[in-house]
Amino acid sequence: MQIIDKSHGKYKVIQTIGSAKDPDEVEQLIQQGVLLAQNNLGAQRRLVGVKTQDDHAIGPELIFGALFDSIGFNIIKEQLFRHLVIARLAYPTSKLKTVDYLYRYRGVRLLPDSIYRFLDKLAKKHKETVKRIAYEHTKKTLGGIISVVFYDMTTLYFEAEDEDDLRKIGFSKDGKFQCPQIMLGLLVGKGGFPIGYDIFEGNTFEGHTLLPTLQKIQGTYGFGKPTVVADAALLSKKNLENLGNAEYRFIIGARIKNETDKVTAEILERSKSMKDKESFTVKKKDGTRLIVTYTDKRARKDAYNREKGIKKLRAQVRSGKLTKEHINNRGYNKFLALDGEIVVAIDENNIEADTHWDGLKGYITNTQLSPRKIVEQYGHLWQIERAFRISKTDLRVRSIFHYRKRRIEAHICIAFAAYTIYKELERLLTKQNIKMSGKRAAELTHNMYQLEYTLPRSRYTENIILKMDAEQQALYDSIHR
Repeated sequence: MQIIDKSHGKYKVIQTIGSAKDPDEVEQLIQQGVLLAQNNLGAQRRLVGVKTQDDHAIGPELIFGALFDSIGFNIIKEQLFRHLVIARLAYPTSKLKTVDYLYRYRGVRLLPDSIYRFLDKLAKKHKETVKRIAYEHTKKTLGGIISVVFYDMTTLYFEAEDEDDLRKIGFSKDGKFQCPQIMLGLLVGKGGFPIGYDIFEGNTFEGHTLLPTLQKIQGTYGFGKPTVVADAALLSKKNLENLGNAEYRFIIGARIKNETDKVTAEILERSKSMKDKESFTVKKKDGTRLIVTYTDKRARKDAYNREKGIKKLRAQVRSGKLTKEHINNRGYNKFLALDGEIVVAIDENNIEADTHWDGLKGYITNTQLSPRKIVEQYGHLWQIERAFRISKTDLRVRSIFHYRKRRIEAHICIAFAAYTIYKELERLLTKQNIKMSGKRAAELTHNMYQLEYTLPRSRYTENIILKMDAEQQALYDSIHR
């Protein structure tokens, strides 16, 4: 028996293993040959006397499939759901290209129409089950208690021009103002672990989505009313009233420059002597507290960003291209002033006044937490921003090419399941102190192979995972130990 290399079009003997007539000895030689072949795998290597079906990438199933099962998604007895979720993690691409992936790497033959029909079924029959599985896993991961939740909203655009009842043109966070979009509200727990989501029409005001999403998810799963953390985009008098009336505790980013003249005057006066990481509290008429903090790091960042913006603004003024028609009160345009009817100039006094706010950050809350705890809780909000970044880049949830509502819902559902698996992978890697990103893990799965071969006498087919490199082995061990 010999190991043969055909990687250059001609047979080349790599190694002679031995010969035997006894069936048991033959099978021992075959096992020995397979192990040796792992260390000499080329484009096309075969064992003479043993039929190999093929070597194919098994990494996505070994890593993401194992996590899919451990989280509990395998209670959905639909193999296509499994394939679509794993493909979203390993080879995030369009549904049409997923058909090619499934054939090339999993040996699964599908027509695109079968995927689209399944999306209809997923949205109708399995969507709520997927959400519940993800929630239960997060609850378990967080020790059985959901005490703090983080909420944010993003937009997902469509490569189409036509609007409908769901897809609407609105303010786009992706900068795709000409494209119809939907709004996606996401609720996560500490560490960015997913709790739930909801979808809204593309022209929905962001501030109107928080309470409906929160009440729907909290009502579905029955957990106690948590402390809600959200950024200043969700700040409105009505939102705070609604949250308070519904007996939710909240920590919301404040726009301290937009407070009343009395409050802003108090903030500027009390902040004059503030040192790094100090804070003070302003009691508001509605019973909430405004926590104002100062850090040297934020002060440096504010000063840098302002100088960068003004530098660009000065260049535009000097060029003469900035006219009255260009002026609005957004960004650093607030430092512009009109002189007479036509002259645009920089308002230096306004710039000087703005420096007094450097380093200050505000939080509105109805909790009794200390300022230090308020800042600590709000500091976890970056996890939800990262969740959107992972979904939009690593999982490529955008842009969306579906136009039927149920298929849009199924697309988001698959991405939500994939994100749940992604977060579990990150948790296990961190637990094992393995410094590896989810994206890198996905890349490593592309070159993790399994060899399938059939023994000549028994005709029994066996599979063997081929030898991995050190990085792949560390990834594998973090999941399977």
